[in-house]
Amino acid sequence: MNQAIQEQPGTKTTERPLYSPGLEGVIAGESALCQVDEGEAGLRYRGYAIGDLAKWSRFEEVAYLLLIGHLPTRSELDSFSTLLRGHRVLPDPVQRFIDSLQPGLHPMDVLRTGISLLGLSDPDAQDGSHEANLRKSMRLLSQIPLLIAHSYRVMSGILPPRQDESRDFAQHLLHLVAGHKDGETGTAMAQALNVSLILYAEHEFNASTFAARVTASTLTDLHGAITAAVATLKGPLHGGANEAVASMLIEIGSPERAETWVREALAQKRRVMGFGHRVLRQGDARSAIIQRHAERLSHLCGDHSWYDIASTLHRIMREEKGLHPNLDFYTAVAYLLMGIPRELSTPLFVCSRITGWCAHVMEQQEHNRLIRPRALYTGPAPRTYEPLDRRP
Repeated sequence: MNQAIQEQPGTKTTERPLYSPGLEGVIAGESALCQVDEGEAGLRYRGYAIGDLAKWSRFEEVAYLLLIGHLPTRSELDSFSTLLRGHRVLPDPVQRFIDSLQPGLHPMDVLRTGISLLGLSDPDAQDGSHEANLRKSMRLLSQIPLLIAHSYRVMSGILPPRQDESRDFAQHLLHLVAGHKDGETGTAMAQALNVSLILYAEHEFNASTFAARVTASTLTDLHGAITAAVATLKGPLHGGANEAVASMLIEIGSPERAETWVREALAQKRRVMGFGHRVLRQGDARSAIIQRHAERLSHLCGDHSWYDIASTLHRIMREEKGLHPNLDFYTAVAYLLMGIPRELSTPLFVCSRITGWCAHVMEQQEHNRLIRPRALYTGPAPRTYEPLDRRP
């Protein structure tokens, strides 16, 4: 990293890092969880290429990889999946909180508060050991889909679906938030959701993960760190971007309007959501993966409108601005085709990223150093204090 040398007469030379707005490009820590590289390595979770994981794995395998440290054997995966299904229950205080909800609340606000309540109800609440944090992580992985789906249904006045413990994680989540889906189309939707969960699971020191690590570095509890991450994720410049993409597609409405809409947006210097990435300047490999699933769902559902709108925006943004779509862009198309409510786009991000967050919290606390950066002072020069009765 570039250094600015500051010298003062009679003092030892000191080195201070140059200011980088938004900490862009700053190395803020070490992690063995995720490699984000635009070169040959690409995106990898604990050394495994994201393309291979998305093509061959169930989300439970990736969750196990991030939380435990290696891909599971068949018996390890079966035991892990059984354990997760056993945790598909919400404590009574959390259920009472859900039952008290009124229409109009933001699902991310509800989720943030609900996770805090889960922390109060967790049997390992006062235990900060690695083993206890791992147990908390597994419970959160199972409880968060229920918290999201049940709270949304209460606020919308919809009866909850009947539990089916035979479903894997993606099937169960799809059933909770979009209802039962039959046949080849239903299978393809579950597969697309499974892939999106894998793609969203981890991405190095993004804003919400860094918020979790900063919070965890104080040695607070895991639920507290996750609550900080959820609050960070809500912002439209981070996890809220996928909800913003869905809103944009709905606003455009038809493929015939897409080109006019985007060209007007560019002329008015309005932001077109779902394009560009702070780190991935040459394009997001995850976007191409989920794009294939969005295209397949369009064919199976007999509804090409969302995909055609997205394709037009993709083409024009590439031609006019040289920008590539990020993961949120075609994920929004896939979720709209699945019938997932737009308001749940960002909460579903949490269903996946909870694995990365929890893994980062545990990693941070195992090799902890309090995260405490410095600020570049831009205030007034030293001033003389005047007592109250002498001030003009």
